[in-house]
Amino acid sequence: MEFTRISYERVERRATVTLRRPDKRNALDDVTVQELAAAFTSAARDPGVKVVLLAGEGTAFCAGADLEYLQRIASYDLEAHMADSRRLAALYRLIYELHKPVVAVVQGPALAGGCGLASVCDFIVASRENATFGYTEVHIGFIPAVVMVFLIKRVGEGRARELVLRGAVLSAEEAKEAGLVSIVAPQKSLAAAVDDLVEELMTKNSAASMGLCKEMLARLHGMNFLDAIDFAANMNAAARMTPDCKQGIEAFLAKSKITW
Repeated sequence: MEFTRISYERVERRATVTLRRPDKRNALDDVTVQELAAAFTSAARDPGVKVVLLAGEGTAFCAGADLEYLQRIASYDLEAHMADSRRLAALYRLIYELHKPVVAVVQGPALAGGCGLASVCDFIVASRENATFGYTEVHIGFIPAVVMVFLIKRVGEGRARELVLRGAVLSAEEAKEAGLVSIVAPQKSLAAAVDDLVEELMTKNSAASMGLCKEMLARLHGMNFLDAIDFAANMNAAARMTPDCKQGIEAFLAKSKITW
């Protein structure tokens, strides 16, 4: 697929997906959602990719929905709205369930749909000076419906209620305190902080293990206690059978360092 709104590149085991509409503050529209889905699908299918980064070009990470797109969808009927909403939901689910760690690099505002996009990533590394976060949909009579499913799992219902009902814009430090952001770094050190996290994930952790952990985190929610325990036991047994586990145990018993 030829990309017009984003770029996708892989360097060694790191894939980087970059929103590339800086003149529109990397705003989302239907084409961007389609291209993001294609990029993350490529990363999922590429056995050479271990970690995926999601970034924005320019001064904003993603400022929400594109104004021209909002004007266009105003005339949609229910069926068209449903199809469009399902495409966004499918993208969020794709990122959330990807069997590889996904790191959002937020160097500027991540608002409304842009905040939702960051929220479904496993890690958010944010610029202390420039990153802001907010589910601001209530200010324009809309709701962050799709992302709310993931937000509650990330920060808990109480905090999610405050974030979506007030629609306040948070600084990077406030977002970290809320449990939304993983790492806050000075803007000048943002790239280094991302590199450190990626290096840790790539060299210290088994890809198979991280993938199985993500699968469990995605599927455990909503199971009753007995089903969850049974599922966990099955995953525990499956993990023991992986080549990574066998290699890791051998290295542990031999007291040798393993680099994944």
